[in-house]
Amino acid sequence: MDQSEKLHGHATMGAGARRSDAVAAELVRIIQSGGLQEGERLPAERDLMQRYGVSRAAIREAIVSLANRGLIETRLGHRPVVRKPDYEIAVDKVGNLVGHLMVDRKGVWNLFETRIFMEAALARWAAKHARRDDLDELRAALETNRAAIGNSVLFDETDVAFHAVLYSIPGNPIYPAIHKAYVEWLTEHWRSMKRGSGIDQMNYAGHEAVFEAIVARDPDNAEEAMRRHLVAAWEFVRSTFSSDN
Repeated sequence: MDQSEKLHGHATMGAGARRSDAVAAELVRIIQSGGLQEGERLPAERDLMQRYGVSRAAIREAIVSLANRGLIETRLGHRPVVRKPDYEIAVDKVGNLVGHLMVDRKGVWNLFETRIFMEAALARWAAKHARRDDLDELRAALETNRAAIGNSVLFDETDVAFHAVLYSIPGNPIYPAIHKAYVEWLTEHWRSMKRGSGIDQMNYAGHEAVFEAIVARDPDNAEEAMRRHLVAAWEFVRSTFSSDN
């Protein structure tokens, strides 16, 4: 099927709505119906202009709209490529909006509180349902974290990796996407926190307490250990704000 067949539909756009919006809606329909597959390039701008009877500006606005929805990937000097939306893309788009809310301590706390809620529930779930392979992976992540104490950059990376295991254990792809978003949203504050092997040791102890409760199949203690760990971590995040925030 050639591009003209794939784009069969309305030859011109009506004036009732913005023409770029109408073009975007038609391209979305074609992508979602399979007329354009993942990895295929959109037709050239000139071809789209002729097909839909609109200006180059309208086509470019429509392309920006599709890119913002995660339906295409754009690169300077190349025609846009259709990409398959996934949970990570969806959360990333939400993350762009959330980032604007994190301008003060209250905004970051609202976000951090959702992390506490989420990870306390994940720790509880893991204590009840984690398989042996999950526990082995969590144990390995904990040991790597312990070995990194005193190396702030490496400790942060292994800290993230330990928590990432908890997000992966339920097998729901949305959870790892959410974890990636938390890391991106909070990295700036983590890097601004006080450093030192003593703080690393405290955070490691929190991880160890969570792990031991999970291995003991004690959901109440696993949830509480995670909550204590993250509430303590919040105190360091809070220290990155000036007193007037």
